[in-house]
Amino acid sequence: MTSRLRREWRFRDGVLLMTLVALAVIATRDIWANIFEIAWRDEENSYVLLAPLIAAWLFWIRRDRLRFCSPHWTPTGPIVIGFGWVVIAVGYAKGFEIGEHLGALLVVFGAGLSVFGWKFVRSFLPAFVGLLFLLPTPGTVRSFVAIPLQAHSASITHSILETFGFPIFQEGNVLSINGQDVAVAEACNGMRMVSALALVTYAFVFSVPMRQSVRIGFLVFSPLVALFVNIIRLVPTVLFYGYTTESTAELFHDVSGWAMLGVALVILWGFQMLLRWLEIPILPYSSGQPEYAR
Repeated sequence: MTSRLRREWRFRDGVLLMTLVALAVIATRDIWANIFEIAWRDEENSYVLLAPLIAAWLFWIRRDRLRFCSPHWTPTGPIVIGFGWVVIAVGYAKGFEIGEHLGALLVVFGAGLSVFGWKFVRSFLPAFVGLLFLLPTPGTVRSFVAIPLQAHSASITHSILETFGFPIFQEGNVLSINGQDVAVAEACNGMRMVSALALVTYAFVFSVPMRQSVRIGFLVFSPLVALFVNIIRLVPTVLFYGYTTESTAELFHDVSGWAMLGVALVILWGFQMLLRWLEIPILPYSSGQPEYAR
């Protein structure tokens, strides 16, 4: 019995894929405009701007898998598109903005799925899952996570500065130093750190060979990394607000927010090195060449 040869990608496949995805984006353009408007004006959701870059990176490091993934037109794609429109309609009717955002993402995903098929999705699953970070975090979730993080950050920062002899007082999430009140919720936004660092952690664990159990452990403990990084940022920020001009403090606040993402990567890398030094097995079982996780 002769096996069917795998069909290579052709120019027309790429044109069809880009055309369908473009039409899906155009059809849901108002929702996408709303998503990126939220990401641009609300720093708590600014991580959304990084999501396409992270997804592209996770796809790029797995690009060798393309030769094993033929285009496979599937009727499941239109079904996903239809389901996406239902989710949009329900979200609009119930006033759930997250439903509209998720529905728009499903419409675009279904358009692509119609051409590249499920095997392609399975081969590049981390990149597709990473696209979920395109969804702005609902306010209820933000409050549930950010408020406890800000409270712990304020208390620990107060203790650190007090230990080093700085005249600092705490009232709730407000720290007073040298006659200046610094609101932790404004000086170092906890939710921004949690969401952005969750995205960075996700990119890290799916960019290096690692056992699935270790990956899950990194992701589960990412809020602790966010708390630690938030404190690293908050301590000097409070000092800047207390002993420099407001413009200087604001500049440090803005620059340090993005710089902390690099600090988080160093922490994650260092923790990975520590696990290796302790001879804790973290690499996936492999029969040959190293491979990124599915």
